[in-house]
Amino acid sequence: MTRELNVALIEQAVRDLYIEACIHASPDLRAAVRAAHARESKPVAQEVLGQILQNMDLATENGLPSCQDTGLCVVFLDLGQDLHLIGGDLNDAVNRGVARACLEGRLRASSLTPLTRQNTGNNTPAVLHLRIVPGDGAHLTVAPKGFGSENMSRLKMLNPSDGEEGVKDFIVETMRLAGGKPCPPVILGVGIGGTAESCALLAKRMLLRPLGQRAEDPRLARMEEELLERINALQIGPMGLGGDTTALAVHIAELPTHIAGLPAMVNMQCHASRHREMTL
Repeated sequence: MTRELNVALIEQAVRDLYIEACIHASPDLRAAVRAAHARESKPVAQEVLGQILQNMDLATENGLPSCQDTGLCVVFLDLGQDLHLIGGDLNDAVNRGVARACLEGRLRASSLTPLTRQNTGNNTPAVLHLRIVPGDGAHLTVAPKGFGSENMSRLKMLNPSDGEEGVKDFIVETMRLAGGKPCPPVILGVGIGGTAESCALLAKRMLLRPLGQRAEDPRLARMEEELLERINALQIGPMGLGGDTTALAVHIAELPTHIAGLPAMVNMQCHASRHREMTL
């Protein structure tokens, strides 16, 4: 039986999740930063990690964003094929939720037209990724994406002959070139295969995986561990000031691709790593 859902509920959910993600660090992120702080051998790096933890606490205590860059609002919506939306346009509802979050949550208005640089004034429009799935539910994930890290993301269309070693070298090179610009310690979402656009979306989805959770494929899990070790060996460190902790995690997934291609995408995420989800 088809279930109805008023888009006003999606609007409210986007509003609430956007604000919550900007203010409250997730438990897995807190745990990862605490673990990095405990094992860090460089005094300056340990001090920076301590300040990051303190900032998380202050944001929660004061109900303020943990970072002034509250990002572009990226919304992932898995919509059940047996769900019927009523009450208006879905895109409008999502954007109303973003605009309300910007105003009511005191989030910085960072969205503007790319060439004229004219600010939209309310962080709209959102970036909406819609996926039709079985069932009659709606699962929302709101992921504010700051551009200190987004600017350091890279896509490369490798030659098939470059193979796994070429992909791994590209990922490490991306981190080396980024240095301290993406506000490390970072999380690297990596997509391999597909086409240029599907590879890029896969990499961004990898930033939503809980920290500490390895890829289900043992081969990719081993690759994640190796890359995390190689990246941390760069000694870029927290905020680029040197240290043992340049990255908290590397999350990799792959898609089948064309015989002539080997796309690889790294989507960089800063230490804020903001996202929240809800099922309606």
